[in-house]
Amino acid sequence: MPTRRAVTGRSREPRARFAEELRSLRTRRGESLRQLGERLGWDWSLFGKMENGETLGGPEVVEALDQYYGTPGLLLALWELAINDQTQFRERYRRYMALEATATSLWHFAVSVLPGLLQTPAYAREVLAAGGLKGPELEQQVQARMGRRTLLDGDDAPPFRTILSEAALRTPLCDARHWREQLEYLSGVAERSNVTVHVLPFRAGFHGLMNTDVWYLRLPDGRTVAYTESGYRGELIEEYAAVERLQLSYDVVRDQALSPAESRKFVLRILEEVPCDPST
Repeated sequence: MPTRRAVTGRSREPRARFAEELRSLRTRRGESLRQLGERLGWDWSLFGKMENGETLGGPEVVEALDQYYGTPGLLLALWELAINDQTQFRERYRRYMALEATATSLWHFAVSVLPGLLQTPAYAREVLAAGGLKGPELEQQVQARMGRRTLLDGDDAPPFRTILSEAALRTPLCDARHWREQLEYLSGVAERSNVTVHVLPFRAGFHGLMNTDVWYLRLPDGRTVAYTESGYRGELIEEYAAVERLQLSYDVVRDQALSPAESRKFVLRILEEVPCDPST
């Protein structure tokens, strides 16, 4: 669903609204990001990431921007709204994780990134780093993601079905060796009895989930809940009618996807395209 906009044409989503205001103030002055960085004494790439929504920055840089642009308190107020929205995102995600741990079955659709349950450490590290994490926090999140993979281990592991957009398989890691390891791991996991992997090829065209990464959880009480997410926010959906609509979209996409056997062959063909490490 597109980000809602007010009558002013500006986003109502706090993080996007903050980024829009930063970009608008700078462009009205006719400055480049590099010029802004030189004048305020910060690395210009930080301002670029803030304007693209990749990071919110800290209060000290936001206060400096407020002073520089002559907008006392405006940017800091927008920043606080965005920070609080991120806190709500984490709370929703924590609730989702609690439900995932008790789910009797899971199914999923990936737009451009492989699901965390099927990621190798190198893949998880590069994806999380692209989202702005670094240092100890990055390593902590990688370990947490690897811990989630145990959900699919053991005799009592729940059934897991995923449909991977071809884009998720055509976006490699920077290191070809790590990308090869990820594809090999994916191919191996797809052979497990409780894991079903489908590939949705580009030729399937437009569909109802093309902008939405979504998880569905069947809970012990028989209910199904859904969780949709982007790089910056997620939404836990429990209302029956809304979940039903998403399930119908998923069923249509599954009908367009390759069978599990064809999908595994597809992954192996992509694996053959990855350059081998000449040192091995």
